[in-house]
Amino acid sequence: MGSYSSLQPNNSPQTNIFQPLRQWLDQLEVHDRKLAHRLAKLIPAQCPFERDIKFFGRTLAHIPPLCKLNPLYDQLVGLRFRALCYLADECGEDIQSYC
Repeated sequence: MGSYSSLQPNNSPQTNIFQPLRQWLDQLEVHDRKLAHRLAKLIPAQCPFERDIKFFGRTLAHIPPLCKLNPLYDQLVGLRFRALCYLADECGEDIQSYC
């Protein structure tokens, strides 16, 4: 299956509306420990919507991850990654609690 970007034409109205915000998020640099901690806490490590619905230990249904429907998903994941890299590389902190 192709990537999320291949699902939408480059000239679709949705792509054009979100492009400035995508570029802004992609260009954000993290140089503040407090901000890095906030970003790592606010942006989830994995999609919070994916669930298995179980009844007496048996899986009845599976709700797939819907995060790829978020037009800013890739930018937010990248921002979280940059925040964690800053904490680990620049601040020398253990980031395992965020993973």
